[in-house]
Amino acid sequence: MKLTRKSTTTPQAGKTELGINRRQFMKQMSVATGGIAAASMLGTGMIRKAEAKDIPHSSPTEVKRTICSHCAVGCGIYAEVQNGVWTGQEPAFDHPFNQGGHCAKGASLRYHTHSHKRVKYPMKLESGKWKRVSWDDAINEIGDKMLDIKQTSGPDSVYFMGSAKFSNEGAYLYRKLAAMWGTNNVDHSARICHSTTVAGVANTWGYGAQTNSFNDIRNAKNIFIIGANPAEAHPVAMQHILTAKERGATITVADPRYSRTMAHADVHLPLRPGTDIPLVYGLMWHIFENGWEDKDFIRTRAWGMDKIREEAKRWTPEEVENVTGVSREAVYAAAKHMAHHRPGTVIWCMGGTQHHVGNGNTRIYSILQLVLGNMGIQGGGTNIFRGHDNVQGATDMGLLFDNLPGYYGVTTGAWEHWARVWDLPFDQVQGRFDASPYLGRDPMTTPGIPCSRWHDGVLEDKEKLAQKDNVRLAFFWGQSVNTETRQMEVRDALDKLETIVVVDPYPTMAAVMHRRKDNVYILPAATQFECEGSLNNSGRSAQWRQQVVEPVFESKNDLEIMYRLAAKVGIADTLTKHIKVEGNTPSPDDIMREYAKGMRSIGYTGWSPERIKAHTMNWGDFSAETLEAPGGVNKGETYGLPWPCWGTPEQKHPGTQILYRTDRNVNQGGGNFRARFGVEFEGESILADNSASVGAEIQDGYPQFDDVMLKQLGWWDELTAEEKVLAENRTWATDLGGGIVRVALAHNMIPYGNAKARCRVWTFPDEIPLHREPLYTPRRDLIAKYPTHDDMQVHRLPTLYKTLQDKVISDNLDKKYPLVVSSGRLVEYEGGGEESRSNPWLAELQQEMFIEMNPADATDRGIRDGDNVRVEGAEGGYIFIKAMVTNRVKPGQTWMPYHFAGVMHGEELVYPESGGDSTKPYVVGESANTVLTYGYDPVTQMQETKVSLCQVEKA
Repeated sequence: MKLTRKSTTTPQAGKTELGINRRQFMKQMSVATGGIAAASMLGTGMIRKAEAKDIPHSSPTEVKRTICSHCAVGCGIYAEVQNGVWTGQEPAFDHPFNQGGHCAKGASLRYHTHSHKRVKYPMKLESGKWKRVSWDDAINEIGDKMLDIKQTSGPDSVYFMGSAKFSNEGAYLYRKLAAMWGTNNVDHSARICHSTTVAGVANTWGYGAQTNSFNDIRNAKNIFIIGANPAEAHPVAMQHILTAKERGATITVADPRYSRTMAHADVHLPLRPGTDIPLVYGLMWHIFENGWEDKDFIRTRAWGMDKIREEAKRWTPEEVENVTGVSREAVYAAAKHMAHHRPGTVIWCMGGTQHHVGNGNTRIYSILQLVLGNMGIQGGGTNIFRGHDNVQGATDMGLLFDNLPGYYGVTTGAWEHWARVWDLPFDQVQGRFDASPYLGRDPMTTPGIPCSRWHDGVLEDKEKLAQKDNVRLAFFWGQSVNTETRQMEVRDALDKLETIVVVDPYPTMAAVMHRRKDNVYILPAATQFECEGSLNNSGRSAQWRQQVVEPVFESKNDLEIMYRLAAKVGIADTLTKHIKVEGNTPSPDDIMREYAKGMRSIGYTGWSPERIKAHTMNWGDFSAETLEAPGGVNKGETYGLPWPCWGTPEQKHPGTQILYRTDRNVNQGGGNFRARFGVEFEGESILADNSASVGAEIQDGYPQFDDVMLKQLGWWDELTAEEKVLAENRTWATDLGGGIVRVALAHNMIPYGNAKARCRVWTFPDEIPLHREPLYTPRRDLIAKYPTHDDMQVHRLPTLYKTLQDKVISDNLDKKYPLVVSSGRLVEYEGGGEESRSNPWLAELQQEMFIEMNPADATDRGIRDGDNVRVEGAEGGYIFIKAMVTNRVKPGQTWMPYHFAGVMHGEELVYPESGGDSTKPYVVGESANTVLTYGYDPVTQMQETKVSLCQVEKA
């Protein structure tokens, strides 16, 4: 049945509409009317023809402000509520990001709150059958199991998989929960989308985040899009790109596939998957050869460029064409566009990050902007599009296996800082962790196991793990496991775990992909629309979601579930020592105050719930051109107070829309590159040279501020007596009194110092970005010339590189699996797809999992468009899907969407029933990641999803 739109009227405040109370609405949710789009959307009582008469028992409409949950643009939505039921929605035409724009996912948002595909109450798998349990019983049983595991195997045998679907407050509390439990085995989906961005960008100029904003793209004169497809993945962001194009900007798109974004490009660069680094060096070859680089910018604000010049010389037009497959004419045309149309911005997404050289990719993109002098200016920067609504915020909150909130590491000093923030003795926090070192590593100060490889923590020989024992219990909180590669091993790990706990509005694959009979729990979490709290978009702007409706069915707020779990295992008092708890739910306002106090390293101290809410409630006051409010209660401030937002909330710092810009005073959002790497390397200064932000008292490079620097400058006595006590032996990032930052700002200087961006990262396996052939490459002729890394231990896990690449040759895998396979996103679905494929409006749009293949490859195999095919990956994983024969991919290459699940090796998985309804999504299919293979970035453990090998045959 196709979607009908006979009744599309949207209730408006003050108008009569359907009168329905919450009980009637929830009762009707069990009524199915058939078809994908029509089945149970609002029950038979709410699907009817519009009638030109008032409806009796009408009720007033209350309008709530919320934010779309599907990507990190942060589109504003007006949610219309009657008697506690979300009955209508409108895109916010006065919102500065989307200005009334919506994509398909945003337009269907309302359905997520009342989908009958949701889990309606806690459930437990027992003797092969799903059983309804009470919240109390579920929490008690899970908590007892956790305590038993901690007693026998230590705290690291519990894994805390988190989510970018958390609010900021949920992400922070979850990371703190893991810390209070005593483990760094905590992570979230940024690990497999932008962890290489954070590492690469932060180690180039200081912060690992998008430098400008979606809106600022309008000011660009050239837009270089590499490894991104915003026309499908970020449609509203694409509108900003097209606005720039209308204003005269040129667009260059580098993508192995002819995407919808590439259709808008002036220059196409169809590179071979996995060759981003050679391509960008090829661009630099022309830029240096023609003297198009920004020499003054490089001299004053970039360090280590000589090494880049040397490497670029190797990448002649002939070699670039040989390795990347892009013609020398196209590379030259792209370089010329970039040089002659400035300012220019670079946009990337997971096509650039999800590689075993992902950190090198993100660094080379960043270095290109240094070469062109495109940093710290309007229309420039690196605009890094995030894939979930709060990937940026969850990452900021330290929901990572190697970080604490604010990107403080897991060093002793970082733990001491956060112990002071939490008002807990350091010894007490330290005592939560396993005290014994393993493989020479201290569990408290060793990064944990990344979510890309949690299954290796279950399956690997524990003698090779840098922790006491294997993972025995895992939480999957808002994260679907079909997003990980090596799905056969993931399934084996789900089978081997002693206990699985899924916390989500939907069951997700963690609850159904295994082959077990017992000890799986599903706890129904509320959606973010049933809670309140903040989230950050890709541009570092915070927004507050008002609670639209109360949690439906028996679902609960993430914060309440965390608190009840903490109470069961005896850590609730420390978890919420200075956080108010009402009805088992910690206050999101208090949580924000706590993390803002501690996250000084990225400048959260100027935030408060009141300031963020004031922006959300007045978003129409902010300009879509500048993101600044020309008047009103937030006059002069940048929408969402993008960090760093210095000082205290009372000081009213406006936020920093564009990082590292020197044409503004730091008190008005200006800055420069961060001095986080010291002042010199190998005897050479790495501080800025005769460059500083407007008004800075020192118009040259300077180190980060600390107590010693204040004393040397003679500014120590500008601190109050109380500030001096708190600042002694502290840096600007660990001074909880804030005095060091206050004095720095008083002299118009940025607290984190003023350094050059660095092109060389001496702490990484590759000091400068180097091309290394993918582990599974079809070009065995390039392996000797551009080999991968040697095998190595990365934190707690042994990690393979050369072993696998050698196997390609020894086992002739490039002959057996001659097609390159990559994956990407569809406009209709998001992430693992459980939520969006459970939405009937979206499910109508794409009902089949498929693989794109070129007509030449299809003809060679006797395959026609629409045929059923068997796709097998280079490690033996296979799937049965449809073939889409298309010239969008070149001969020798294939592409699949990664949102599908619910079928494995041709067999449909069994979803539980909840409240009489099946939780099986409307659309199921094989997962692309069953075919995709081993491969991890050595710095971040980002998984390799954009280049592997496969074979396709007619099924």
